Amino acid sequence: MDFPLLNELKAAKEIIWYNDNYTNFDEIKDRLPVSLDDVLEAEDRLKRFAPYIKKVFPEVIDGIIESPISEIDKMKGRMENEYNKNIYGRLILKRDDLLPIAGSIKARGGIYEVLKHAETLAIDSGLLKLEDDYSILADDDFKKFFSTYTIQVGSTGNLGLSIGTISAKVGFNVIVHMSQDAKQWKKDLLRSKGVKVVEYTSDYSKAVEEGRALSDKDPKSYFIDDENSKDLFMGYAVGGMRTKRQLEDMGIVINKDHPLFVYLPCGVGGGPGGVAYGLKLMYGDNVRCFFAEPTHSPAMLLGLASGLHDKISVEDIGLDNKTDADGLAVGRPSSFVGKIMDKTLTGAFTIDDYRLYDFLKALYDEEKIFLEPSALAGFLGPIFTSEKYKNENITHMCWGTGGSLVPEEIRKQLI
Repeated sequence: MDFPLLNELKAAKEIIWYNDNYTNFDEIKDRLPVSLDDVLEAEDRLKRFAPYIKKVFPEVIDGIIESPISEIDKMKGRMENEYNKNIYGRLILKRDDLLPIAGSIKARGGIYEVLKHAETLAIDSGLLKLEDDYSILADDDFKKFFSTYTIQVGSTGNLGLSIGTISAKVGFNVIVHMSQDAKQWKKDLLRSKGVKVVEYTSDYSKAVEEGRALSDKDPKSYFIDDENSKDLFMGYAVGGMRTKRQLEDMGIVINKDHPLFVYLPCGVGGGPGGVAYGLKLMYGDNVRCFFAEPTHSPAMLLGLASGLHDKISVEDIGLDNKTDADGLAVGRPSSFVGKIMDKTLTGAFTIDDYRLYDFLKALYDEEKIFLEPSALAGFLGPIFTSEKYKNENITHMCWGTGGSLVPEEIRKQLI
């Protein structure tokens, strides 16, 4: 196997890869396994659950789990000075670190899939009808019903946090299988919510494999598969769609002459893939999406650039899959997501761990915004792309995937 970037990936270098397979979205959208109708159905389901969310998580305004967008002009100036590069256009930050309930992008897909499963069980058992006020799901009778079922998931951290939190609240028994990369504070937080956490000395793929095998033995257990779940993908895609309304409210015009460039930290691919797909549904070729991965864990870039998707892992090319960016510590990408991104993703790039901390400190200094290390991976994107795209009408959006739940003591250490 050989392709132009292989030696640079093997050497754990920071690189950007532009996707030769990229195809105009209108030409391929009807051939993809996910449709606009699927995403609209997911958004309708989240609206049905809004009264329930509002009741059990009163901090969630109107029961809609969404995050704001921040202008970060000072950060843009800091980056231009430090890298001695002009970032053409404006720089904004999607604040998924502020998503309620789980404090990360995983609040989108993870919570959506758990709620969909709960709805299916309740409707199939005759306890719930689509036209009901879903706030009744908070009643003891429903909790008792859900307590006879189990949810399981494999995670490096944030997905487990979102699924554990919402599953326990709904009333499910929940088991989160966590890889060696998962931060201790995330395990502790889950256990404090009554979640069973199983720890592994191996990586993400092993945690998923073991979790799936255990779940398959129990007919009342449901495994949420980060690698292959269409439902997770739908929850993320709703976020991409909603972004359009937010940008319009901010007066930001996106069209052929005013493109949107979005930089998404990527682990196995579900979160960034779903968001990218939702954005493509809204903007077509006027949005260009890029995935950001650690130099030691470039799973999706390797899968796409080689054309092998999940048939190749970073270990196969001699990388160790070790990174401080716990949510991105994935050695083998999602085949389901990779095949959707094969012709829709503009590109991907890699970033050194030390630079995550440089960006973390700079963002905190300039904007008083704290993100966890993995959420800073996208910030190298505008530096890379401004070498190729010199258009002052670009809106660059970094997707801040998590950080608000990081304990204060650890936050201080990271800064």
